[in-house]
Amino acid sequence: MANYGYRLGLISYFCIRMKIFTSAQIHELDKYTIEHEPISSLNLMERAAHALTRSFEEEWTANTPIIVFAGPGNNGGDALAMSRLLADDGYNVNTYLFNIHSQLSEDCEANKQKLISQNKVKFTEVTLNFDPPVLSEDMVIIDGLFGSGLNKPLGGGFASLVKYINQSPAHVVSIDIPSGLMCEDNTNNIRANIIKAELTLTLQQKKLSMLLMDCQHFIGRIKILDIQLAKEFIQQTDCTYRILEKEDISQLLLERSDFAHKGSMGNAMLIAGSYGMSGAAVLATKACMRSGAGKVTTVIPKLNYNILQISAPEAVLIMDREDATFSQPIETEEYDAVGMGPGIGQQESTAIALIAQIRRTQCPMVLDADALNILGNHRAWMQQLPGGIIMTPHPREFDRLAGTTCNDSYDRLTKARELAEHLQAYIILKGHYSALCFPDGHVEFNPTGNSGMATAGSGDVLTGIITGLLARGYNQADASRLGMYIHGLAGDLAAKEMGKESLIASDIIQYLPKAFKALYKS
Repeated sequence: MANYGYRLGLISYFCIRMKIFTSAQIHELDKYTIEHEPISSLNLMERAAHALTRSFEEEWTANTPIIVFAGPGNNGGDALAMSRLLADDGYNVNTYLFNIHSQLSEDCEANKQKLISQNKVKFTEVTLNFDPPVLSEDMVIIDGLFGSGLNKPLGGGFASLVKYINQSPAHVVSIDIPSGLMCEDNTNNIRANIIKAELTLTLQQKKLSMLLMDCQHFIGRIKILDIQLAKEFIQQTDCTYRILEKEDISQLLLERSDFAHKGSMGNAMLIAGSYGMSGAAVLATKACMRSGAGKVTTVIPKLNYNILQISAPEAVLIMDREDATFSQPIETEEYDAVGMGPGIGQQESTAIALIAQIRRTQCPMVLDADALNILGNHRAWMQQLPGGIIMTPHPREFDRLAGTTCNDSYDRLTKARELAEHLQAYIILKGHYSALCFPDGHVEFNPTGNSGMATAGSGDVLTGIITGLLARGYNQADASRLGMYIHGLAGDLAAKEMGKESLIASDIIQYLPKAFKALYKS
């Protein structure tokens, strides 16, 4: 069993890792695999159980007392099969099967009979009353109550059981997805009735909810287990959501000709920094230069001139007529990309200058920070945005753009998708697993980055990176993909050497060369 489980415990297909299917598509994938491998659903469940068991045994020894809670469906069948395999390997397993309505799935019933025949597990089938076991801190609970097919909040006795488990000191391992958590939309879920797992052993692919901020404390660590579902179905099936991979990004990289000169490497313009916020301009400018642009021009108020001249001597500076604010648009014919917003403030004169600048700019644009806040305060202006514009809001900035307070991460992601389609824009909803929403409704999540990057100025760096990449010659889609990925990768490299606690935005810029080098080497 050990060798079989080890082989199945690895993710072997690039395309499997990157796609995120809905619960309905997961069901179709299982069905397709059963029909086309061909394999019986019971044997496919056995395959999953071997992968689950092997992964569990990598975490806990046979000295660990195990309590298994199995539901009446196929998630429960997985749990029963896992109980049997763990018992075969010498684990002490106490299993509870909840069959309240006397209606088990066919495969759950089959695994129940196998478990009873084995006679190595203390087995209790709960049909009416339940006397819960005492749960101690040395125990591990295997949660196999409900899986990816759940479509409504848990209630009644199952809700009480979930609360009992969550209040216990025992470790909790969930099969596929924590019971009570739905694969996509948990907006109307009852969060007190969701298992809080320490470890989730998910089958084949991550589920969408596993990428959303307000679901993280239910999931714990995630291990993705390959159970060899049909590769051709995964390759051929379109999906709304994907996770970017290093291989994706490395293939996007442009080569730099030996005969290149600054004029052929792109001319970027940044509008950034009011008086007192010159740091935003410095960070965006340096990041833009470090992203390969041949020439970077930064538009600043007069009082920021000395700071920028000293901090970023390689940049060309254009001074606004005002001492402290951006107040007049700039001609952009000679520029290949324009980034606007970091630290410019929200004065009405700046707002009027911003919309005038947007109207006259013909090259690709990136809007961030105060540019987004200005649009949020003048939402009618959003209809004047050209197609293909890139916007990089954090959650609060997006809520202002959308004109509403979003209920949760899924609601915000849904509205970001809708807004990207409506405006034909690229919207990067920033956060852990930043979500790039495309004009066609697709979404790509970025896996790089860490909590050390939760520091002032990180967004200014991202704006500079994407603007530099646009100027360098990347289209909006690829500049957005590469920009958010390499921004996070630089932060990861910085955190690896410096730690997360002391990381600041300028450290991200410092590690951009290493991030690019790592991608070009792959």
